[in-house]
Amino acid sequence: MAQRRFAQALYTLALLAAGAGVCVGQGAGPRPCEPQAPLGPSHDLYCIDLIAAPGARAASGRVELSPPAGPFTVGVTSDGHSRYDLIGSVAGLEPGRTYVAWLMTPQLDTIIKLGVVTRGSFVARDVALPKFVVLITAERSSRVQSPSEHLVLRGQSPSTRLFPPDQLTFAAGGSTATPAHEHEGHGDWPMVPMPANLTMLPAEMALRPGVAPYPRPSSDSLAIARPSEWRRLRNGDTLWLDAGVVRGGFAFNGEQPGPMLEVSRGSEIVVGFTNHLPDSTAIHWHGIRLDNRSDGAPGLTQPAIAPGGTFTYHIRFPDAGIYWYHAHVREDIQQDFGLYGNILVRSADSVLPPAHREEVLMLDDVLVGDQGPIPAGRESPTHALMGRFGNVFVVNAKRDYQLAVARGEVVRFYLTNAANARTLNLSFAGARMQLVAADAGAYATPRAVASVVIAPAERYVVNVTFDRPGRFALVNRVQALDHIFGRFFPEVDTLGVVTVSNGRAPAVAAASSRRPSPPFHLAALDSLARRPPDKTLILTLHTTNLPPVTERLMQLDSIFFQPVEWSGSMPMMNWAATGEQVRWILRDPETGRENMDIDWHFARGSTVKLRLVNERRAFHGMQHPIHLHGQRFLVLAVNGVPMRDLAWKDTVLVPAGSTVDILFDTTNPGHWMLHCHIAEHLSAGMMTHLTVD
Repeated sequence: MAQRRFAQALYTLALLAAGAGVCVGQGAGPRPCEPQAPLGPSHDLYCIDLIAAPGARAASGRVELSPPAGPFTVGVTSDGHSRYDLIGSVAGLEPGRTYVAWLMTPQLDTIIKLGVVTRGSFVARDVALPKFVVLITAERSSRVQSPSEHLVLRGQSPSTRLFPPDQLTFAAGGSTATPAHEHEGHGDWPMVPMPANLTMLPAEMALRPGVAPYPRPSSDSLAIARPSEWRRLRNGDTLWLDAGVVRGGFAFNGEQPGPMLEVSRGSEIVVGFTNHLPDSTAIHWHGIRLDNRSDGAPGLTQPAIAPGGTFTYHIRFPDAGIYWYHAHVREDIQQDFGLYGNILVRSADSVLPPAHREEVLMLDDVLVGDQGPIPAGRESPTHALMGRFGNVFVVNAKRDYQLAVARGEVVRFYLTNAANARTLNLSFAGARMQLVAADAGAYATPRAVASVVIAPAERYVVNVTFDRPGRFALVNRVQALDHIFGRFFPEVDTLGVVTVSNGRAPAVAAASSRRPSPPFHLAALDSLARRPPDKTLILTLHTTNLPPVTERLMQLDSIFFQPVEWSGSMPMMNWAATGEQVRWILRDPETGRENMDIDWHFARGSTVKLRLVNERRAFHGMQHPIHLHGQRFLVLAVNGVPMRDLAWKDTVLVPAGSTVDILFDTTNPGHWMLHCHIAEHLSAGMMTHLTVD
């Protein structure tokens, strides 16, 4: 009944939109280059103000760095460069002349003609330079291939503000040393590994966390975790599950990842859970629209399960898709130590494009030093600023994933990012990828993608075609930021290899005539996109008692934030910042309430639009993968630009300084958590709750 009410509400909105003559693709909220709205996207990070050259004082202009069309909330190339559509608006130009927009690198070694300025505007698609300058010149002809000396307007990308080291040293106080007593921490920590090609200041190298370490269990008397076993469960079955200690971590039923569960849509199972850990725990069934009492949110839907305790979960599966389950107490420890597993919910009327075979991959990274895995913080999390980035990549808890296929084979990969903090930019170099589904539903129209941007807790389903023999690496390619020297540098990490033989695979099964039903009516969503949000959440943080070197360097670093912090390239400052010094915040600007003090109620079946505002002025701005328990939603817009590739989701990546609008499907009653899924941010307070009555 509630789902019918929700669908009826969308249909009614569609009729209203049609009657009002609504045009598809109009603005969906504040844009970066519009007059700065208090709860809008960052002008500073996503808009370039064009400055008039001498002799052209009447001219002015702006260039919006707009997210490109696509299924992800951030644009990035397969090799990790940020992608933008440049939307230029120019005024005050002398009539009767031809004006051309150009793009060039600061070193002037690359010059790109963007096009002629027509009626005071220009658009350039898919610009992917790390630092660039925009020029508007007056030309004799629109056919020129290089800019003349008749400069009218110019502006620089926000990334060009990154400081060279001599200015950095001056801004940090003229010294790279800080008295040791100002940043002493607990003395029992092994040294964290240093990323290659990065320089650390001496004051940074002296930093240590001010909490005791919580090391991974390493006794030889402990059993070694077994690989995950595939468990097919039928309606009414009972799964006996326990969390226990294994050598090097924790495991469900002694398996890492935990048992791979396969169920049918519409079925219900019972999970009898026992906690054999030294600490309290609970299990969250991520993305599943189940009964509230079984959601696994301690303090909201159940008490935490003490060591030796038991709990019974009753789980129903209303939606096909790829889901996962994981510990929901101190995720920065328990999830990172291995307490996670996948759930594949199948439907008899699957609408996914056909494939020869399926592979379910849980992706993670582990932080390992010279003496073994780096401990977590016992009293509160370490790495509280940016989250814990690992340096060893694992697939299904093992290094060096291998797969052998035949030439022409199509493999459906179910991808889950189980990392604490790292957003991945995945590709199979040289193979064709087709994105077919997201967290909780299929795309109405599958699309070819060069890479998949997948944040912690997100899932994506891709069909990959290997149409020639050879080796195809599954790689994470990003452009990391050297915060000290203000430069971007490539990082390429290989997670596994697919080996394609010469033998040809048989033709893939014919595609079903069924197609996914769009989870929306386009006109209705356009109307909702322009409607003011029902609620807004500001994403920010508060810090206290950070070491002086951290304060100075982080303040300097705030001149520019990448949309995504792709790499742990501030390892010492991040490691030493604990949850006792960093409090991550979700704030309701209407009431001023924060985190768990927010108390929102929504009627079941209502249409609720929520705007997530990632505050630019935060001490450290970075992306946040925001997860809503027990519900599903659609991503309506990013920085005021409507999304067109839509599928049901339960986790959305909110880039630094950006706004993201989402629409709840409020059909599942109960008390539900909403939080950042960077484990250290969650453990440092970044969570709230809402009620669907």
